[in-house]
Amino acid sequence: MSLAGSQASPGTSGRGRPRSEAVERSILEGVMKLLEDGTPLAELSIERIARTAGVGKATIYRRWSGKEELFADVVRSAEPPAPELPGTSLRDDLVALLEQVRRRGLVTRSSALLHSVYAQMKSSPKIWAAYHATVVEGRRRVQLEVLRRGQRNGELRADVDLELLNDILVGPMLLRTVLHPESELPDGLSEQIVDTLLEGLRPVSSR
Repeated sequence: MSLAGSQASPGTSGRGRPRSEAVERSILEGVMKLLEDGTPLAELSIERIARTAGVGKATIYRRWSGKEELFADVVRSAEPPAPELPGTSLRDDLVALLEQVRRRGLVTRSSALLHSVYAQMKSSPKIWAAYHATVVEGRRRVQLEVLRRGQRNGELRADVDLELLNDILVGPMLLRTVLHPESELPDGLSEQIVDTLLEGLRPVSSR
């Protein structure tokens, strides 16, 4: 599975030398090559990754504190990139965010390798925690900020619990992509979910 054209954005701080996008790309590609060759995540060492990528171990450690953070970025780079939010309305931004979840589900279904990597990550508490901290939480913060802005702009009722609403928003899509992978993920599903939800959450004066 090629990572060409995807957007990698390692989640570590800028320690040491300035980052080189080409070097980071070669490291991420090196990890994916090892995975494509059938190497389990548990057997991937920094030394082996460095040898495959043609870099020194210090080069990797300047960019990631350990292989858990590196693996999280490898998976993120193989997923659809974060969407550009239209910024025109709460509805349009939520559709864009939910559409990314739908497309991520489609990519996971079509890639046996990515499906296997997800399963291995979940069996490793440290790797899953790193993925959650650097990827999942970042997405959740963006979603909550969109909801807060919608509430400030009067597009949502002021009494809505936004943390709960965020879970309700992504829940149906995650149900189909994770718990029921046989379910369809058709075009227009994101719009259907958002429109159904917002219909009951707008201030009375806006209906």
